[in-house]
Amino acid sequence: MLTNALYIAFGLVALALALNMVSILRGPSLPDRILGLDTLYINSIALILLYGMLELTSIHFEASLLIAMLGFVGTAALCKYLLRGDIIE
Repeated sequence: MLTNALYIAFGLVALALALNMVSILRGPSLPDRILGLDTLYINSIALILLYGMLELTSIHFEASLLIAMLGFVGTAALCKYLLRGDIIE
């Protein structure tokens, strides 16, 4: 029963990833594309966590934390570049 729910969740998260890619490619403005990229990070973290639950290992949780940290720093750097035109002051 749990594995069926995980496979359904895999499909839904994969659909969300595909829609994020469409949002990134068709975004009318740069902030919309950055938001799509940030959502792509979050959905990829969800996919890795679901795979970790399916395989019953804890290494996937550590990988998802690493992606979360890099995603936050990347989004903050892109937003700062958008606002000021320079990342390092």
